[in-house]
Amino acid sequence: DVQLVESGGGLVQPGGSLRLSCAASGFTFGKSSMSWARQTPGKAYEWVAGISGRATERRYADSVKGRFTISRENAKNTLLLQMNRLEPEDTAMYYCAKGGRSRYYGPASRGQGTQVTVS
Repeated sequence: DVQLVESGGGLVQPGGSLRLSCAASGFTFGKSSMSWARQTPGKAYEWVAGISGRATERRYADSVKGRFTISRENAKNTLLLQMNRLEPEDTAMYYCAKGGRSRYYGPASRGQGTQVTVS
């Protein structure tokens, strides 16, 4: 079974930085595209960033382009998201997800999330 465990969230002041990590297991991580998505209460998922299996392609939502960097360490089955110049609008629950860009990730393809609060 796919297992994804996020960590690294927290409370940060505007302009600050956080680095999110996602530990993956239960599938061939290095062959899978991966994404980060976020959700705030009452709002739909927002896809944030995606990376191909070998990290040859990276994509970002316009709202985070130039501030966030997605990366991966396939030897460690780990997905990362470096978030710089954080804004209050970035406050959300952040999810690691197996797969490329999508409007929704079901419970079987995403982790439990890690909360990021910018205030």
